[in-house]
Amino acid sequence: MTVTEVAPHTKTRYKVSLDGKFAFVLYKGELSRFGIREGAELSGDTVEEIRTRVILKRAKVYALHLLGDMDRTEAQLREKLLRGLYPEDIVSAAVEYVKSFGYLDDARYAQNIVLSRMGRKSRREIEAELIRKGVPKEAAREALQNCYEEAGEEEAIRKILQRKRFVPSGASEEETRKIYGYLARKGFRYDTVRQVIQKYEDDA
Repeated sequence: MTVTEVAPHTKTRYKVSLDGKFAFVLYKGELSRFGIREGAELSGDTVEEIRTRVILKRAKVYALHLLGDMDRTEAQLREKLLRGLYPEDIVSAAVEYVKSFGYLDDARYAQNIVLSRMGRKSRREIEAELIRKGVPKEAAREALQNCYEEAGEEEAIRKILQRKRFVPSGASEEETRKIYGYLARKGFRYDTVRQVIQKYEDDA
C-alpha cells in the first residue's frame, strides 16, 4: 500500500491516507517508527500491525475512558469514537470489547435514566429523552414498563402543581385550562391530570 497523504490533524497527530483513502491517525513518533511518509510503501503486515497494536489498543483505552467519565449509550459511544477518527471496524471492535466487561449496557442505562426522572417528567418525555440519547425504542419502552408506574406520573404532576403554585380551589377557569394544557404538552394523560387535581388539596 502507498502512503498518499500525511496531513496534520492536531499539533501532535497526523491523518494518514493509504492508496488515496483515509486510514488512521498517528502521532509524530509513530510515523517515524513505521517509516510513514508520503510516497512510502507499507506492507499489509505493517498496516495490520498499526491497526491492531496501535489504533485498536488506543480505541479500547479511549472507550473505557469515555465510559469512566460518564455512562453512555452504545450509540453515543460509537459517535464519540467515530468523531475521534477511528475507523468504523475499529470502533465496532472497541465497543464489543467494553461490552464484554459489562461497561456498556443500554438496558441498564435506560433504567437509570427512568429512575432518575420519575416523579419529575412524564413517560412520554422520558421515552423521548432516551431515544434522543440513542437508546433503541424497544429498550426505552421496556425500561419504562419495568420501572414506571402510575404513581410516578401522579407524583410528577403534583410536583409541577406545587412548583407552579397552582391551587385548584382558588384557580380561575382560565388558569385551570392553562395548567391542563401545560401538562398535556408535557405528555401527561388527561385522566391522570384530572384525578391528581381533583384530590390535590386533600393530599396537600
